[in-house]
Amino acid sequence: PARPGPPAKPAPPGHPVLTLPAPTGPHRVGVVDLHIVDRTRPDPVAGPGRFHELMISVWYPARETARYPLVPWMPAVTLQPYLTDVGFDPGAFASPLSAGHDSAPVLRAGGRLPVVLYSHGAHSHRADNTVVVQELASHGYAVITIAHTYDTYVAFPDGRVLTPSRSQPMGPPAFAADARSVLDAVEDLAAGHNPDADGKQLPDGLATALDPHRIGMVGWSKGGTATVYTMLADDRVAAGLSFDGPMAPVITADLDRPVMMMTAVFTREDDPDVAGFWPHLTGWRRYAHLEGAEHTCFSDAESLIPQISTIVGMSEQDVESYIGTLDPAEGLHIQQAYPLAFFEEQLRGRHSRLLDGPSPAFPDVKFES
Repeated sequence: PARPGPPAKPAPPGHPVLTLPAPTGPHRVGVVDLHIVDRTRPDPVAGPGRFHELMISVWYPARETARYPLVPWMPAVTLQPYLTDVGFDPGAFASPLSAGHDSAPVLRAGGRLPVVLYSHGAHSHRADNTVVVQELASHGYAVITIAHTYDTYVAFPDGRVLTPSRSQPMGPPAFAADARSVLDAVEDLAAGHNPDADGKQLPDGLATALDPHRIGMVGWSKGGTATVYTMLADDRVAAGLSFDGPMAPVITADLDRPVMMMTAVFTREDDPDVAGFWPHLTGWRRYAHLEGAEHTCFSDAESLIPQISTIVGMSEQDVESYIGTLDPAEGLHIQQAYPLAFFEEQLRGRHSRLLDGPSPAFPDVKFES
């Protein structure tokens, strides 16, 4: 979700380039954008005879990456309207580069790749948790980030650029419908088919690389809620991780598959929807609260806002309004460690003591039963 930034200032000389922390896994990372058209979902917003379209990015462990360029966090065509909408001068700094090499060949170290879907927050974009996404990919996961059309900043192959619609609100159930379209695309890829609507050439090795029987999902904010809605609607998702999801509209159905909730603002103590949802988790479950965190601590803002603050002159109070008082270095380590531990346990069967309770390495992660 967008938050207002400080007053816009002119771009400083040289257009400073932001950076993201490098992933810690043993593998290089590849990424490819795909255009998905779900012909089972008519799109009345687009017009008669049109079907719902999505852009997704598939991140994966890669090989022979040297001749494949790194892709930016966001392309300029979507970064500029996004920065304008959140109150920053779009010329003040350049997009950071991700760790993803564009369409590099897939590394198959052994067997198929477990899959994790990612769902972004309201009025946001699919790059919002790139730190988490590329971390998982560097450890051997295929991670598919979903751009939820009409509630995101997205560019399509034909040149169309869409920004979040204020007149077409999309709730978590609509996000979940998008996720189910992507689950179908995962099955297509796993079967060796190309789900791209335009027949885009796939990276070498991507067809048949994904494991359709080991799928998890993670989401931030509305995307966290959408993760739960997707699991309730579709048992292809084996496990879900919510980053500060509001859990509204109210969820009254039981869910017996593993769910981990990590919270900052939308807590059981302060939010009745979150408190009411917790008893409906009847299987493996964990609840961890980040002390001193703000809602955006779970996003790439944890890395980018401290850098932006020095470029545009944000006060310490401005910075804390975005990312709270949690040490950003710890916040980034949390983003890299806990999602990996969760999916290692749930999709690969590798138990992590990090999920058993408090860890001296992460003193601000408070587990509650």
